[in-house]
Amino acid sequence: MQFGRSYEEFEVGATYKHWPGKTVTEYDDHLFCLLTMNHHPLHLDVNYAEKTTQFGKNVVVGNYVYSILLGMSVADISGKAIANLEVESLRHVAPTFHGDTLYGETTVLEKTESKSKDDRGVVYVETIGYNQDGKIVCVFRRKVMVPKNSYLESRGGEQPGRPVPVPDKNWAGPSA
Repeated sequence: MQFGRSYEEFEVGATYKHWPGKTVTEYDDHLFCLLTMNHHPLHLDVNYAEKTTQFGKNVVVGNYVYSILLGMSVADISGKAIANLEVESLRHVAPTFHGDTLYGETTVLEKTESKSKDDRGVVYVETIGYNQDGKIVCVFRRKVMVPKNSYLESRGGEQPGRPVPVPDKNWAGPSA
């Protein structure tokens, strides 16, 4: 299973479609509000949202939408990252509501070799998030420092830190 990419594996112009999507529940949104201390009634109070907003219902916290999309992109973009360097822009284009399913895709805009260390580079990407109807809800651009193959090889390859199974003479194997 692919988990992130080395610098050499990124191609400018390539687009990675992240799968699976994530259906946002009211519970998810309320938990995120609780964890981040965002108590705005737009996100928590159905009565407030119905009577005082143009949407007539609660809107999912934008930073949660961003976090979901960022998380979706890890397996394709930053699973091998040395560091997330910068989020250059973040735009919430349309609201996300409880019950919406989010999908995302990321396009490689540019890649630049590190000037100070020859075992890494910076990949500049744009992620677009959209709902089940194809409506774009969020767009962000970020720069990610990723390793070159030489970096990975010097630190244990594709899965550094993964333990090697030690045979146990008393283990009879899987039971039938």
